[in-house]
Parts: sequence; C-alpha cells; structure tokens
Amino acid sequence: MHLTLGYRGNCDLEFAMTFTQHSTRPANAPLLEVLNLKTWFDTLAGTVRSVDGVSYQVHAGQTLGIVGESGCGKSVTALSILRLVPTPPARHSGQVLFHNQNLLELSEPDMRAIRGNQISMIFQEPMTSLNPVMSIGHQIAESVRLHQKMTQHQAMERSLEMLRLVQIPEPERRINEYPHQLSGGMRQRVMIALALVCKPQILIADEPTTALDVTIQAQILALIKRLRVELGMGVILITHDLGVVAESCDRVAVMYAGKKVEEANVNDLFDQPLHPYTKALMSSMPSMNKHAKRLTEIPGMVPSPKELGKGCAFSARCSHSSSKCQQETPQLTDMGSDHVVACFVVTEEQFNPIAQA
Repeated sequence: MHLTLGYRGNCDLEFAMTFTQHSTRPANAPLLEVLNLKTWFDTLAGTVRSVDGVSYQVHAGQTLGIVGESGCGKSVTALSILRLVPTPPARHSGQVLFHNQNLLELSEPDMRAIRGNQISMIFQEPMTSLNPVMSIGHQIAESVRLHQKMTQHQAMERSLEMLRLVQIPEPERRINEYPHQLSGGMRQRVMIALALVCKPQILIADEPTTALDVTIQAQILALIKRLRVELGMGVILITHDLGVVAESCDRVAVMYAGKKVEEANVNDLFDQPLHPYTKALMSSMPSMNKHAKRLTEIPGMVPSPKELGKGCAFSARCSHSSSKCQQETPQLTDMGSDHVVACFVVTEEQFNPIAQA
C-alpha cells in the first residue's frame, strides 16, 4: 500500500509517507493480536494481578477504545505490549502477536527496533515525557536517526515536516524551542509528531487529551482520527471518557480489575450496553436530556489487584449480583453481532439486558 499525504502551507511543502503491507499477512488479518495477556507483579504483600487474561485485536485503519476507571489495568496493558514494564518485578504470559511474532518472546534489542518505529505510544503527560533540556526538533530527530539511520540534517528536515503535519504554528521557529516554551496543546502535538515520525503501523494513545481544555481536546482527537485514516494505522485509544470513545472509536473494550468484561462495536455498545459495569459508566455521564440534580455514581471502588479473590470482581458493587457471581468467575460469552460480555446475569437472562442499571 502506497500513500502520499500532502500538506500545503506557507512553504508549499509536500510530506510523503510510504507504507508497505506485510506480504504474508491476509488483507483481513489484524495488525496486532493480544491473546490472554497477563501481567502480574510479585511483591512482599503477594501477587498483584494488574492484567489478568486480556485479549483483543487491532486492524489497520481501526481505532479500538479501551475504557474503565483508574486502576482497571488499561495503561499497564499498553505498556506490556511494548514491554515497558520492568521484569522483575513484573512477569508476563500469553501472546502479543505482531506480524506473527510474539513480542513477549523477543530479545530486548529486537524490541528496541520495534518501539517507536513500528509500534509507537503517546504517553499521558507530555511535559513529563519530553526531555526538558533538548529542543523539540532534536527530540524528534533522535528517533529518526536511531531507527532510519538518517544524517542530522536529514533528520531535522523530517522533524520540520512532522511539525507541519501535526499543524504546529510557525514550525521553523518552534523546532528550536524547548517543551516549557510550548502550550499544553502544542506539547501534545509534538508527542504525536514524535510517535508518527517513523511511520508506525500501530499507535497507542494513552489518555492523549488529559488536562487539555475541551477545544484543544477536540483538535487533538480530530488530528489523530485524520492521520489514522490517511496513514492506515491501527490505533489503541485508552481513555476513561465515554464521550471521546463515542466520537473517535470503531470498537470498544471495557476493562475492570484487570479483565475485559465487554467488547463490541461502538454503536452496539452505546445502543445496548450489556454488562452492569458498562451501564453504570454510561449512567454516570452527564446528559443534556436529563434534569437530575445529582449524577448517578457507582458505589464503592475498584478493588486492589492484590485483593482479588474468586468470583466476579464487580459483584460487590453490582445491584444484580447473586451468590453465583460471588463464587465463580464469569467468562466472555458471544451475545451475537460480535458483542461479547462476561456476566452471569446477562448470559443467563436473569434481567432484561436493555434495561438501565
């Protein structure tokens, strides 16, 4: 697949990017497949099961949203894909398949060749992710020189092209500035430029709009969506904001206490959420059509990963919980239309799944 992305500005510059599909990968095969991924930490207090058997797929040109409260394992899952969690204390099991290679079994030099090159990540807070003593141009150029063996001059030219691509104003001046001289929105755009400079096939965006005002948030999300379509990337968007999910994602996986509890196409999930936790998340969203004085809240808190026992982890907070929920762990069940859910109450039809929790 060959793609040319043109950007016309004051300098009438055309930015060309070429992508080549893997020759042995079928057209409908996923770019990335996570199979029963587990990331457990061995501590003095016991085993902490931060990610406990998560599976999902990412296809070219598709955005998969990962949602859930803080502490559900969303970010640890993403960091585990790129092997950025120190081992020990962490230990991984399962498979992360990328071009028929299990990333969990690759050597560290092989992983370094993939990170930032074929799979890139936008981290939550750009101010702490960018080097404060390097200009943004040199930070972007460093990645290109490492992975694509360009000269310093060529790498700086590519950095300038990337700043234009992500619509940084006055890129010729900004390229020599430092992170503290940029606004939060521009720093986030620099992070996107840094993530895309080596033309990755997979982009992981971990809360890319955290701490940004709604106007800049909309611009950043629109930029990621446009680049995903134009460059044919697969995107994993980690967020706790269901409004962002509805606007930006094709499929959604809902995580709770280190497990995936529901996954569906974005329209199906919003039209007919099945898991009580998904319903509770949606009920807690403010709505223009409701005049309630107080938003609905989910009682209790996400359990600590080291305190998880048998049974459904959500049972203590679920109004539909039964004795079976407290004794047995539900498995993901296909409810049709590629909509899966892990809930005894739903799969055994003990209540109308369309009814609001």
